[in-house]
Amino acid sequence: MDLLERGREQAALTSLLTSLGRRRAGIVTLTGRPGHAQNALLRWAARRAQGGGLGVLHAQAAPAEREVRYGVIAQLMTSMAGQGQADGGPAGCSLRELMEHRQPGPLPGLDGTLHFAQTMPTLLVIEDTQWLDPASLRWLHALVRRLTPDTPVAVLASGSGVSAKGRDWLSLLPASPVPSKQLVLRGLTEHGVATVVETVCGTPGDQRFTATAAAATEGNPAVLREVLRQFTDQGHEPVAARLPELRTITAAVVGDHATRSLNGLPAEAVALLRALAVCGELLSFPLVRALAGLRPVRGQELHVMLEAAGLTVSGGTKTQVRHPAVKARLLEDMATEERAQLYSRAAELAHRAWANDEDVAQILLRTPPLGAPWVVSTLCESFTAALNAEDHGRAAAYLSRALREPLEPRERARLTLELAAAEAMSAPLAGDRRLGELVRGGSGAPEGLRARAVDLGLARGNSDWARRAAAEALCDVRPGERDSLIALFWLADESRDDTEPMVPEVPVLPGRPSTPVQSGVRAWQLAVRGEDLETTRTLARAALAGDGPDTPLVLPRLAACRALILTDDHEEAAAELDALLTVVRRDHRRAATARILTARAELSLRAGRLDAVERDLDAAERALPMSSRHPLIAPSLTALRISTAVEAGRQECARALAAAPTPPGAEEGVAWSALLFGRARVAAVDGRWTDAMELAKESGRRLLRRQWNNPALLCWRPQAAEACYALGDREEAARLSLEELRLARRWGSASALGLAELWTAPMTGAGGRPVIAAREAVRVLGDSPARLTYAWALARLASCELEEGDCRAAALSLARLSAFTTPHPSSRLATAVRGLTERLERPAGPVPPALPREWTTLSEAEQRTATFAGRGHGNREIAELLSVSRRTVELRLSNTYRKLRITGREELCVLVRNMGERPSDAS
Repeated sequence: MDLLERGREQAALTSLLTSLGRRRAGIVTLTGRPGHAQNALLRWAARRAQGGGLGVLHAQAAPAEREVRYGVIAQLMTSMAGQGQADGGPAGCSLRELMEHRQPGPLPGLDGTLHFAQTMPTLLVIEDTQWLDPASLRWLHALVRRLTPDTPVAVLASGSGVSAKGRDWLSLLPASPVPSKQLVLRGLTEHGVATVVETVCGTPGDQRFTATAAAATEGNPAVLREVLRQFTDQGHEPVAARLPELRTITAAVVGDHATRSLNGLPAEAVALLRALAVCGELLSFPLVRALAGLRPVRGQELHVMLEAAGLTVSGGTKTQVRHPAVKARLLEDMATEERAQLYSRAAELAHRAWANDEDVAQILLRTPPLGAPWVVSTLCESFTAALNAEDHGRAAAYLSRALREPLEPRERARLTLELAAAEAMSAPLAGDRRLGELVRGGSGAPEGLRARAVDLGLARGNSDWARRAAAEALCDVRPGERDSLIALFWLADESRDDTEPMVPEVPVLPGRPSTPVQSGVRAWQLAVRGEDLETTRTLARAALAGDGPDTPLVLPRLAACRALILTDDHEEAAAELDALLTVVRRDHRRAATARILTARAELSLRAGRLDAVERDLDAAERALPMSSRHPLIAPSLTALRISTAVEAGRQECARALAAAPTPPGAEEGVAWSALLFGRARVAAVDGRWTDAMELAKESGRRLLRRQWNNPALLCWRPQAAEACYALGDREEAARLSLEELRLARRWGSASALGLAELWTAPMTGAGGRPVIAAREAVRVLGDSPARLTYAWALARLASCELEEGDCRAAALSLARLSAFTTPHPSSRLATAVRGLTERLERPAGPVPPALPREWTTLSEAEQRTATFAGRGHGNREIAELLSVSRRTVELRLSNTYRKLRITGREELCVLVRNMGERPSDAS
């Protein structure tokens, strides 16, 4: 197998031996990359020569003997002595004399060798000529010069192309009358690789496996055999499914094989390889050669040699070290100081050569501080470029390196803040530590910087840290920054579920703040408490008018936008969010970008633009992945995704999101209430009314503990009331609905009031006919920006109108819903509208009850339970009627919804009504 696909070379060697047998001289050199079977071919030829009665003198050069004079010639003399020639034979030279020879006269042993050949045609076999010591090389050159075509001596040598001179040993000889040939051994073909795979693995490899093995090993026989040996030792089969394991093993073996080639390289070659390891990927070869201290001609010789040996690879004007393991070995073998100096010289050379800033910055990452003025500017330019390329880890590395240079205090503080913003993605905990250092910098920090640091940390959601940092900074702060820190403290205070008293005590915000920052936070305080809509709106507008979107503090301005959402000023809020988003994206403030996109997604959900919600939520997660978010705000994104999935009719997706794990500590933030509410909605659609009630109420309890009473914030009371009603607790359902209506009237926004009106009548039975209450809700919501709630109100109105037999009015109501259902034909609303449309289009007069095909898939118990539920009985009543537990009722209904392919009780009621009365259903 060593000589697979070496027929061409074997034929050439056979021809050489045949000529030698006829007492004709010849020279053949086999070259190629290490591992291409050069030495195996030489040994095959040596055995053939011995079998044919020819004399064979065999020697092998080695890196360890490069400094041993006549080391290889000594091996030849020893071989000749073993074939009948004593040390003091015709050469008149003992081995000792050979080793000690220093005179410029005749080379020792040369005449004796030629005399020996006259008695027996002789083949000289020299392996690995790249490691020949200089004295042996001169001896062999002298031998070749003395050969004539009828001298019965043949020289057979091998090499890898790596030599001290950068050329093959024979290439320096003058023209000779003796026939000579140089054969370059290539890698195995894919067919040859397939043969080796079958031989080593014991079974043929599939085509993809063989092709990958051929490409990864470049057909190198030695590497291929070692790779396959390790591969089979691990119990793998040569199939495409095992390609990852093959690639892993190949990378290691190729690296090890190439690393062994470094042994014995001349010092100049090692210097060039080290320079290539440092900056070969970044700088052109002439610059790298200059860094290695080589002259052009010598550098080119070494370049050719290293590429021929497979240690380097070139592309365009650049040359790189071929294997990562070789690069690592080259740099690891250097002393730390020597390596640092090499990187420093490389950086300075690259800068003087006007290399790309990012390439220079890559080198600077590994240099000690240089103190040159161009270093920081280069690193900062590269930082910006890396951010634009979304490479946050590299961007952070550039600024971290810049901070190791001598800097003015203000410049150091500015760069530290920018670094902390970049680390929000790549290393959030490290970024938080940097922000803490800035806040603790005392009055010596540039004005406004400490407030910006707190704002940046709060954007990632770390409200606990922001509260402490703002309070501590107030003890030693400039007057111009005091108001901002107080505002940020109270904004952070609003973000946590349970807040312990702060020492030292922080002043409360004034009722009518005079600064835009405090106005924005105060507006949010009033909004979440559902107090004084007009004052909230005025303060929010003042906050947004006082500072442009370029304000360094983002979170107070975002709070003002969110307050405007609750006051139903959606157009103003959307415009300000868009402007603020443009600024923070320009400044690469990723955490703030994510918070703004999340707020805009909430705005789009209220407007029923489900596609826009999905786009903004995806963008928010790209801006700040869940792994980089602080646990206190992590649930907010999931909660919005759940609500969107429920509205879009993707119940399986909603269930998966509701069941997804959350990071430790997430339940301590206010955003946990939104997640609980989302889970309650999923439970309600599934008919798990007990779970829906408990989740909705727990969501509300957490909000009430913070005095967040505004019904426009999260409509948990209607959800809890629906669950209570379904469970038969009409009294609790009425209480919750009336409380929602009272708070909505106190707040006064159309969206909150319309939703409360929509739910109160069916839960309490008050207000006369249901259609009247539904029309009032539609009227109130008509001018509201909460278009999704308005659409559901229209659907409720159409249902009530159908119940009263007013088909014309119902048709008009349904027609007004087409703008909502057309863009989202699979949504819950569209499904409900289709059901109402079918009822509307049903022919007048008695119609025989229809039994849906899916109904027959229900068990008898599920049919009875579904019939009671479809007639309006709550789960508690059904449990009593059937003498089972409420949990059993819920499970039966869940199975019913799944089998009937409906989303909840509302569709079940329609289905049961359409089926008509069937005495056996509830018997």
